[in-house]
Amino acid sequence: MNEIIREIEAAQVKEQIADFKVGDTVKVYGKIKEGNRERIQIFEGTVLKRQGGSNRETFTVRKLSNGIGVEKTWPLHSPNVEKIEVVRRGKVRRAKLNYLRGRVGKKAKVKELVK
Repeated sequence: MNEIIREIEAAQVKEQIADFKVGDTVKVYGKIKEGNRERIQIFEGTVLKRQGGSNRETFTVRKLSNGIGVEKTWPLHSPNVEKIEVVRRGKVRRAKLNYLRGRVGKKAKVKELVK
């Protein structure tokens, strides 16, 4: 039974995925369906966490919109995620950045990774 599930999940996995980590600022191009029309909306923010594995992997992006924090959790291999574009790399030492939720202004920034 597990082999059948593994085969089905392997068929749903995307081949090309952007290489991004926690702390990076990304643009997520998500498909939005309005009535009979479909359009792409960009959600730009900082990646707070990545969790799961295989085709069930998800990532959470947080942005500030009019002074209010907005978070969205996206399935990584979803057909509704058109593409993920890395805007800048972040320098962090944690796997999950939940502490950013309580911060405002300059304290909520993540340092940029310089190579």
